[in-house]
Order: sequence, then C-alpha cells, then structure tokens
Amino acid sequence: MREITRHALFWPVAALIALLVANTVYRPDFLAVTVLDGHLFGAPIDILRNAAPLMLVALGMTLVIATRGIDLSVGAVVAISGALSLSFIATSPDPGSVSTVLLAIAIALGVSLVLGVWNGFLVSVVGIQPIIATLILMTAGRGIAMLITEGQITTVTSAPFKTLGSGFWLGLPVATLVAGGVFLLVALLTRRTALGMLVESVGINPAASRLAGVKARTIVWTVFALSGLFSGLAGLILASNVMAADANNAGLFIELDAILAVVIGGTSLQGGKFSLSGTLVGVLIITTLTLTVTIVGISPLVTPLFKALVVIAVTLLQSPRIRETFAARARQRAARPEEVAA
Repeated sequence: MREITRHALFWPVAALIALLVANTVYRPDFLAVTVLDGHLFGAPIDILRNAAPLMLVALGMTLVIATRGIDLSVGAVVAISGALSLSFIATSPDPGSVSTVLLAIAIALGVSLVLGVWNGFLVSVVGIQPIIATLILMTAGRGIAMLITEGQITTVTSAPFKTLGSGFWLGLPVATLVAGGVFLLVALLTRRTALGMLVESVGINPAASRLAGVKARTIVWTVFALSGLFSGLAGLILASNVMAADANNAGLFIELDAILAVVIGGTSLQGGKFSLSGTLVGVLIITTLTLTVTIVGISPLVTPLFKALVVIAVTLLQSPRIRETFAARARQRAARPEEVAA
C-alpha cells in the first residue's frame, strides 16, 4: 500500500476520483452515459470533449517545461489561430466547402507553427529568458488577433469546420479523438525514441548536455515549435465549438490552466523528467473542477480563484527551500525521541 501511495500519480488520480464521487453524490446521474442518434452523451463525454483543447496546449507546455522553459503565449496563439481560420472561411466564396476548411486549417496551423518557432528562436538563439520571450507574444498576440478580425467577433456557418469541435465519429467527439491521437503520437515520440531522453537531459543540465553532444538549442527550438503548433490546433477546436472568433476571450487564461495541469501531473517547473500521463490526469482534474463549479451553482467567475490557490500551493511545495525546511523539521522530530532515551 505504501508503494502505491508513493507513486507520482496516486494523489492526482485520488483527487480526480474524489471530484467524480462528489459530483455523483450531488447528482446521482452524473456518470450516466446515453446513446442518442449513434452518439454518446453525458457528463463524462462533456468532460472529455471540453478537455481536448486544454490537453493539446498542456502537451506542448509539458515539453517546454521539461526543458526548463515556460510558454505564456499559448493563449495568444489560440486566439490568432481561431481568428485566422474563421476570417479566411468568412471571406471565402464557399464557406461550406471542405477544401476551404482544410486550407483555413492549414493556414492557421502554419502560422501557429511559425509563432512557436519564433519563441524558440528568441529563447535558444537570442538567449532571452523563456518567460520574457513568450511574454512578448502573449502581449502582442491578442493585438494581432484583433487586427485579423478588425476588432469584431467573426462568426461563420460552415458544417465541415463545425465538425472539428462539435462533431462525432464512432460515437465519440471528434475533438476528443484529435486530442487523443496527438497525445498518443507525442507519447510514442518521447517514450519510444530518444527525443524524450534528450528533452529531459536538456532540462536537467543544459551545459552538460551540450558537452555530451546533445544539440540543446535544437531541442529547445523544437519543443517551442510544437507548443505553438498544438496551441494552434486547440484554437481551431475552440473556434469550431462556438463558430466564432473572439480575439479578447479565446484561450483567455488557458496558459494558467496548462501550467497547472502540468504541475499537478508531477512535472517539475525546474525541468527534467516529465509525465505525459500525469498531464492528462491534471487536465481531467481541471476540466472536472470547472464542471463541478457549474453543477454546484457557484459563479464561474470564482473558478480562477480555486485554480490560482492550487498553483500557489503546488509551486510552494516544489520550492527547494520549502522542501528543505520540511525535511529539516522531520529530522528534528525523528531525533527528539533518541535524545529523550539517552
């Protein structure tokens, strides 16, 4: 039992189960899943669908944090991606055309990748600290999205594009399948190839990695590029879900949720070893918490407060100074009985 409780995912999984149990007690049919028109419906399906954009952003954030970085621009990239895709579809002669939608998606993902490469260039080549480099795009990104939409909320009617965020395939939400596919791909690349080991080596000791022949600059550049690409895909799903591009609110504070999910999952903000499965559990916890607040009847405006408190608590617990303080107190308590016996 002690080995189970020491597992890195024990407490995150326990927290997720506690949330599900609490919701079930409050609403007994919370875990019920029904089939309607060949599609699955219910709160668990809603959680999986709503978690898809955050899962994509958190995957990129996990890799960035593993290299001792941080990406604060993911929300801005989400907004730019949604603005680009919907603006292109809205101005096209045939918004309902599959080719139009595919081209819009390609443009949005291409620009998102370029933005990620830009962040990687500032960090790995220019040498700017990640928090500052990504803060630049975080600040300017929403302004770029506003320019794309001309300060208006762009709405379109396009059945093929709507499928990405609201459609179903094999009974499951398309958004969930897309996020799940990306998760499996990243897991295979990082755990079945040397990429994961290289990312962790750069995060543990960048200087030693360079001396060992690891191209640390290329690794850092790659993870920031992937973060931008995944954020762009998340922006497409969010825009497709509401069929509107809101430059001010699209992806707002999603960077906080992504960092929180990564930290809850056991990946240290100091870099090094990372856990994709832990990130998945963290995303499910945040999504379930958001739904719980709505079910209980608490104003959604309060939700960021709960998330912020969790971020503060986890960050403090990961602080080396705090850990050393707790360890010193534990040693003192263990030594007191010996002193009394002597």
